Amino acid sequence: MTINYTPTGVCSRNILIEVENDIIKSVRFTGGCNGNTQGISALVKGMKVQDAIERLEGIDCGGRGTSCPDQLASALKEAL
Repeated sequence: MTINYTPTGVCSRNILIEVENDIIKSVRFTGGCNGNTQGISALVKGMKVQDAIERLEGIDCGGRGTSCPDQLASALKEAL
């Protein structure tokens, strides 16, 4: 399954996620802090969708009430 998500409240403009059999195969952010989004992508690769949601949901960036990791969790939740 491919998830194409437009995040809100963060610097990244798009998140493209590949999920197969409830396992995250890849995540690609467009925009945002390049090093951080690459790190997030590498860390969640191979992780179960629900585990990623539980770990990333609620992370805040600079008082925005959301973050790129939180938006990734939102995208995954929406796809469930």
